[in-house]
Amino acid sequence: MFSLPFEQGPIRPVDEADSLLIRTTRGCPWNRCSFCSLYDTMKFSIRPVAEIKQDIWAAKDYFGGHPFDTCFLQDGDSFVMRTKDLIEILETLNKAFPSLRQISSYGRAQTMVKKSPQAIKEICDAGLNKLYCGMESGSLEVLEKIRKGITPESIIKSARMARQAGMHTTQFIILGLGGTELPDTHALETARVFNEINPDHIRVLTIGIKPGTDLDRQMTQGEWTRPSEAAMIAEQRLLLEHIDGIDSHYANHHSVDLLLEIRGQLPGDQQRLLGIMDRFLSLSESRQINFILGRRLGYYRTLDDQAREPDFLFVEKQVQKALASGHGSLEDIFHHLRTQVI
Repeated sequence: MFSLPFEQGPIRPVDEADSLLIRTTRGCPWNRCSFCSLYDTMKFSIRPVAEIKQDIWAAKDYFGGHPFDTCFLQDGDSFVMRTKDLIEILETLNKAFPSLRQISSYGRAQTMVKKSPQAIKEICDAGLNKLYCGMESGSLEVLEKIRKGITPESIIKSARMARQAGMHTTQFIILGLGGTELPDTHALETARVFNEINPDHIRVLTIGIKPGTDLDRQMTQGEWTRPSEAAMIAEQRLLLEHIDGIDSHYANHHSVDLLLEIRGQLPGDQQRLLGIMDRFLSLSESRQINFILGRRLGYYRTLDDQAREPDFLFVEKQVQKALASGHGSLEDIFHHLRTQVI
């Protein structure tokens, strides 16, 4: 079986598809979030500096001097490293790959706030100039329910530290995370936090519940109720409607999202994006169902695609097959299709 001569982690952000990947840690230092199973079988560890540096030079040899301009540090949180060790890694990266203009990493809010603003500035100056943060929600109630281990205050503080240091910031949220119990709280409090921190990029994901997670247990025991696809678009509309005074780039950009055409620059594109959601929500229930299944099966990408009559009629046949399949409700089927892409 083919393998690389340097270690690779399991994931990277969608935006880092063409980036050099260097693994600084294995797993996640928290690893208790109720919706996540990615690192369940992995014990968290910080890789030795010498080992990481060896991988950097191995990557340089392997790629034959390819002029990468971006690099992503895996896995869940490079900021958990000692500042001097992380800076040593960054300095080695820039020596091995002098074409790099951006080095990025995930960073947990609770980890980052343990460092001083000066330390964050030193890390940025050494080359780590983009932060990805999975805030997931701006609601303390939702964050506690999903056992995220962070607070809105730590999100705000860490994001401000990063921006003041000169880092570009990307914040991820998950639609539907509050269930049917807390949709408005999830949306409104998340908008409030965004208005406080004005991230460079807002990236929206949609909940998909993996079997065996704590959220799966909560759903089975009736402690958390999965919202419908349409309800999550209404939730997102409430969120975006209450974002105010910021200039973030806002996007549904992962295949788990229903309306991939929702992407644009705030505030100028805000009304256009709200209009896309309104257009979906104004569809009849049957046309909403047709679009959702068509998107989930890969026949549609935008709402306009539903106007292609052959595709529309084909998807209608798939709707009827789904209804007759005995594999649960349509929402069960939609959810199953979502979980296949996360």
